[in-house]
Amino acid sequence: MKKIAFVLAALTTFVACKQENKAERLAVNYPQTEKVDSVDTYFGVDVPDPYRWLEDDMSSETEAWVTAQNQVTFGYLEKIPFREDLKNRLEKLWNYEKLSAPFKEGDYTYYYKNDGLQNQSVVYRKKDGGEEEVFLDPNTFSEDGTTSLAGLSFSKDGSLATYLISEGGSDWRKAIVLDVNSMEILEDTLVDIKFSGLAWKGNEGFYYSSYDKPKGSELSAKTDQHKVYYHKMGTPQAQDQLVYGGTLAEKHRYISASVTEDERYLILYPRTTTSGNKMLIRDLTDPNALFITVLDDTDSDSYVIDNDGSTLFIQTNRNAPNEKVVTVDASNPTPDQWKDLIPETENVLSTNTGGGYIFAEYMVDAISKVMQYDYSGNLIREVELPGIGSAGGFGGKKEEEILYFSFTNYNTPSSIYKFDPKSGEYEVYWKPEIDFNPDNYESEQVFYTSKDGTKVPMIITYKKGLERNGKNPTILYGYGGFNISLTPSFSVVNAIWMEQGGVYAVPNLRGGGEYGKKWHDAGTQMQKQNVFDDFIAAGEYLIENNYTSSDFLAIRGGSNGGLLVGATMTQRPDLMKVALPAVGVLDMLRYHTFTAGAGWSYDYGTSEDSPEMFEYLKGYSPVHNVKPGTSYPATLVTTGDHDDRVVPAHSFKFAATLQEFQTGDNPTLIRIETNAGHGAGKPVSKTIEEYADIFAFTFYNMGYDTLPNQKVLKEFKD
Repeated sequence: MKKIAFVLAALTTFVACKQENKAERLAVNYPQTEKVDSVDTYFGVDVPDPYRWLEDDMSSETEAWVTAQNQVTFGYLEKIPFREDLKNRLEKLWNYEKLSAPFKEGDYTYYYKNDGLQNQSVVYRKKDGGEEEVFLDPNTFSEDGTTSLAGLSFSKDGSLATYLISEGGSDWRKAIVLDVNSMEILEDTLVDIKFSGLAWKGNEGFYYSSYDKPKGSELSAKTDQHKVYYHKMGTPQAQDQLVYGGTLAEKHRYISASVTEDERYLILYPRTTTSGNKMLIRDLTDPNALFITVLDDTDSDSYVIDNDGSTLFIQTNRNAPNEKVVTVDASNPTPDQWKDLIPETENVLSTNTGGGYIFAEYMVDAISKVMQYDYSGNLIREVELPGIGSAGGFGGKKEEEILYFSFTNYNTPSSIYKFDPKSGEYEVYWKPEIDFNPDNYESEQVFYTSKDGTKVPMIITYKKGLERNGKNPTILYGYGGFNISLTPSFSVVNAIWMEQGGVYAVPNLRGGGEYGKKWHDAGTQMQKQNVFDDFIAAGEYLIENNYTSSDFLAIRGGSNGGLLVGATMTQRPDLMKVALPAVGVLDMLRYHTFTAGAGWSYDYGTSEDSPEMFEYLKGYSPVHNVKPGTSYPATLVTTGDHDDRVVPAHSFKFAATLQEFQTGDNPTLIRIETNAGHGAGKPVSKTIEEYADIFAFTFYNMGYDTLPNQKVLKEFKD
């Protein structure tokens, strides 16, 4: 394609002011995006794709387009009068020490710590009674903080460690092996590792997962043949043994490997999509042992959580949509031999093990409830949590006498508790010192009715004393997919929003995992519209009950949640004033042709499946449902130029289409973070800048020329 000349189009947009002073809003001149004659045919239907060239993320033309769009976007954002105030306040509130729960490996106790504004958290360690020392400092991995620590695994005796690094936010990883005592790097760096854990076998070596290096663009090329390798210490990666995968007869897009704590069993979990897995097991004590099939289908999500000798403990949703724990002998482990240990209940179960116990965390309308069992399935106690919110942790080795758990909710920063599994007593281990008083805020859970009559829960959080006058700036955040549950947790950025008088609302949409497999499936494939209907109904509830109005409502979500925002704003552009789709899956006809996207087909289906599936996807695909002559909400699309999970072409094409067809006074901008990926490992400095821009854009397009709560700002400055 010829070099594209970017010409500023005569698309000057003025955003109407809702403040009493009627000040003129900022003007936007969009770069003109060239269109090409590109057409795909699906089941006899021609579908134009005029911005197909933006899929070439490595081309100079796309690079020039990114530069031009960022110039317009940052030029707009820089003129918002309170943008810098938001950034400064975010830095102030973010600047508190953060600590992880400690964990024991060999002679050392390890933990992650961030002194406040460090781009990446640092791994520290100390011996009993010894001095604290730095073990790994990811802030030294790169000058700009964009290389992050993406995984850390120790050998059983704790003398060796392998850590993974991610460069520029990429899902591709490199692995480095250390002697933890001398801190000597023992091996050449392993490369091309992706969607992988690290599972040590003694001190001899470890298992990891990878794809063949893709041909063409590493960023967007398809990767759908996952393989498990064994790396033997002292040998080059080229000699690593292929353990499983890579055959043409059986394609597995994801295969994870784990080794039981006693190192007796290697367990593999082959998957073709993000839902459902097979399971195979090998006895590592027998050098001639072959894999035994536990599950030969992908009809369930099933995982070994521990073993006691040859007895396996498996968490599964096979014939139990809300999950249960079963036991079986490894010599004959097929499902017909499974015996219930912790039966299914009306609430969704997730488990962890530590100290010789099984901890069953149940979600009761997205709120945590924790029960402690022994390995015979006897209930020991309910762990009375510090409040209503989300608990996590309770994991550790079998011999551990002390475990740790965290607790948080939307207005309470996460604290860590030290737990005695024998007595059930616990105490605060660490509590953050943060410039935020949770007593000034409150959360309420409501249940609203979706389009088809389904009751959906939503937690709404705001400053106490909120006046329901329909004028409160409100963010409605959602996800609704991949069996992922949104449970209450504290966020500095949400605290900033709420201290400015903002409302933060999170519905538990279908497609998520809050009510088990049935709730997930009710938001997949040709039922995906249920998710959008649930989100729209949540917005209508907030408006009908005077929390806010369409002029003060923003919708936000990332990845699958970016799809949620894109579909909602194209179906109901009148519902909200601001739309904030982040790293979204926005081209539903082609998502499966990039990287590991085909693995998402359980949730979405693909345009190649059938005429009916194609028409259904085309009916809601955000890129294909932007209509000429429509007034869409003020939109700030955000993505990373190195996102190799949801490739940036989704966001590029959506933004270009919106800019072409947008009618009315609302701006359509795209903010493209350079040298950044899907979000994991993003430096704190970049995160603060991004949220300052998002909130500045949101408040400004709700009509504010100054921040709603100037008192907070003055107190902060003073």
